[in-house]
Amino acid sequence: MQASSSGLARNPRLAEVVLALGGFGIGTSEFVIMGLMNRVAEDLAVTVPQVGYAISSYALGVVVGAPLISAFAARAPKRALLIVLMLVFAVGNIASAMAPGFWSFVGLRFIAGLPHGAYFGVAALVAAGAVPVDQRARAISRVMMGLTLAILIGAPLGTWAGNLFGWQIAFAAVGMIALLTALLIRLWVPVQPFDALGSL
Repeated sequence: MQASSSGLARNPRLAEVVLALGGFGIGTSEFVIMGLMNRVAEDLAVTVPQVGYAISSYALGVVVGAPLISAFAARAPKRALLIVLMLVFAVGNIASAMAPGFWSFVGLRFIAGLPHGAYFGVAALVAAGAVPVDQRARAISRVMMGLTLAILIGAPLGTWAGNLFGWQIAFAAVGMIALLTALLIRLWVPVQPFDALGSL
């Protein structure tokens, strides 16, 4: 693992790319369904407006998950928490791709949304803590670039693939990105002391 005992990453750019990859997966999952509503509605035998329930369910997961996870995992090791969040996100998306019916799909989108807000918050803290103080703002902006790339590349690519091969492939691919991110976090993101950001 490329990390130092102080919490500073030996290769901070690589750590930032890994954290941005997780943001890319989350952003893609959030926005890709907009372009797949017709396919989802057709396959799950509902109307296109009803697919909006799945979008709302994901958003509700974001709203519920961020404060709850922040409260209950406030003192959890940040790297371990990021891995757990990515694993939950992976399960939610892979299971969404395998949903047997519409309402199970709606429920699984809620689960997929739970890690969303907490991941970005913790990833920003970890990125800031992995570099010297004068580089923290840039580190956070690089991590958030994953969300920008999801809007510009991930969601359009997922929409294209989902409409061509089936909407399930988009969520399955996001799930695989999340699993890869969890592994790379374990390998490249440093373990930080609980007070690593005390001066942030």
